[in-house]
Amino acid sequence: MKKQYLLTPGPTPIPPEVALKEALPILHHRTSEFAAVYKDVAEGLKYVFQTKNEVYMVAGSGTAAMEMAVVNALSPQDEIIVASCGNFGDRWAKIAQSYGVKVISASVAWGNAVKPAEIEKALKENPNVKAVYTTFTETSTGVVNDIKAIGEIVVKTNAVLVVDAVSGLGGQEFRTDDWKVDIAVSGSQKGLMLAPGLSFITLSDKAWKAVENSKIPKFYFDIKKYKKSYATSETPFTPPVTLIVALQESIKLIKERGLENLWNDYKLLAKAARAGMKALGLELFGETPCEVVTSAKVPEEIGGKIVKTLREKYGVSIAGGQGDLKGKIIRFAHMGYIGKADLLVGFACLEMVLTELGVKIEKGKGVAAAEEALLNG
Repeated sequence: MKKQYLLTPGPTPIPPEVALKEALPILHHRTSEFAAVYKDVAEGLKYVFQTKNEVYMVAGSGTAAMEMAVVNALSPQDEIIVASCGNFGDRWAKIAQSYGVKVISASVAWGNAVKPAEIEKALKENPNVKAVYTTFTETSTGVVNDIKAIGEIVVKTNAVLVVDAVSGLGGQEFRTDDWKVDIAVSGSQKGLMLAPGLSFITLSDKAWKAVENSKIPKFYFDIKKYKKSYATSETPFTPPVTLIVALQESIKLIKERGLENLWNDYKLLAKAARAGMKALGLELFGETPCEVVTSAKVPEEIGGKIVKTLREKYGVSIAGGQGDLKGKIIRFAHMGYIGKADLLVGFACLEMVLTELGVKIEKGKGVAAAEEALLNG
């Protein structure tokens, strides 16, 4: 019998007490019982997002909330700045272009972080820009962007700042209101420790003004419908009831631990993961590593084999590279319900796989380095 370990940047492991909530008899979504759960979850999401504004729940993956952030804030032929540093940053441009929006790039090579100065320059050169779209933690590369600095730049303009916080929310310090983020989106299968299927979006007053001017046609993704239903603790369309019931338990766990304590927990796991990779002679990838996933370069001829062998032989799932990075990097996640023991198991199995694939390493060195980091904080 093979035990499975998830060290992927989504889906992440689900705590048993959260998973058990999905086994309860289902509630009807137009009842006072579900409305009470919805109201509690909605208030809890404000804490997780660190915002005073309403947070709306949408059936769909994180990309659903991303698309909502485009179709509700823009009109065809509007100009936006996309500051991307990886696959998910590029997704902003793809969504926007599919609706006839003009994209001005302030992007950087994968592995680098977005440059706030480049965004500032692009805003000055393009005064008609309606929004700046970027990513918080770019899990395709393991890089984090300085959203706080970007927020201080964008807030001085008429543009709204839109941030993909799908992977970073709950795992690394993110303060929607304090950092002047106008629209933030996220998903259920990362730091919120749920199965995929729920996405979230919150808007500032400045963003709502953009919503009023939006001319892109929409129906299911019309944010005004969600705002109207929110007032009665409902959703405009049938929600994934079991996921929302489970989310109530997940938010309870997050509150019990406390966001700042969680941020520190993942910071420690990130430190241990980086130490383990370096001890095995693997070069870290990315100039400003985030705290929810660690990326490291591997020999391209065995990159895919590492991921496959770990999963098929040892039951440890990690992620490989995407796009041009396919086969060139591996990615260890440390977010959500991933803990110290999971990380140590991952490194022990990685050492065996590297050895089996002919990589010269000193067995036990990666685990020992990770242990040392965990012990010394």
